[in-house]
Amino acid sequence: MMNNKSTPSERDPDLYRSGVGAALFNDYGEVFVAKRIDTPSEAWQMPQGGMDRGEAPKDAVMRELKEEIGTDKAEIIAESAEWLYYDIPAELSKTLWKGRYLGQKQKWFALRFTGRAEDIVLDADDHPEFNAWQWTSFARIPDLIVPFKRTLYARIVTMFSHIPGHISSENG
Repeated sequence: MMNNKSTPSERDPDLYRSGVGAALFNDYGEVFVAKRIDTPSEAWQMPQGGMDRGEAPKDAVMRELKEEIGTDKAEIIAESAEWLYYDIPAELSKTLWKGRYLGQKQKWFALRFTGRAEDIVLDADDHPEFNAWQWTSFARIPDLIVPFKRTLYARIVTMFSHIPGHISSENG
C-alpha cells in the first residue's frame, strides 16, 4: 500500500520522478485546467510534467506549458517553497515510468497568462495530452482532478490562495 505522506522529509526522493506544475491564472483570477485524453473519466488537471536531466524547474515549467498547451506566454509570479509529492496508485506504478517511481515530486509555479485564448493550442505537440480546456475557479481545482492527486491539489490551492484575488483586483 502506498503512503500518503506529503512532506519531503518523510519520503525517499529517489523513488519519485522530478517534475513541475503550473497554476496558470488569467486576468480574472481564474485558473487554466485541461481534460486528459488518456482518462475515460472527467479528469481535468493543470499543466504538469517531468523535468529533463539538468533542467531547472523554472525552465521546465515554461517548456511544459509550450508542449502541453501550445504556448509559454506567461510570467512566473510565485513558486512553491518546497517539493510537493504525490503517489500513483499501485495498479499504475508497475507500468507508468517503467515501474521506476512511486509517484512524482514537483515544484509548483503560479503564473499569469499573458497571451490570448487563440494562443492555447492543445494539439501543438505530436503527442497531445488534453482534448478540452477551460478557465475555472481556483478553489474548485481539487474536485476536478483524479482522486490520487486531490491532496496535492488541495495543498496547491492553499499555497497560492492569495493569487486569484490579487490578480483580479489588479485588473479590476
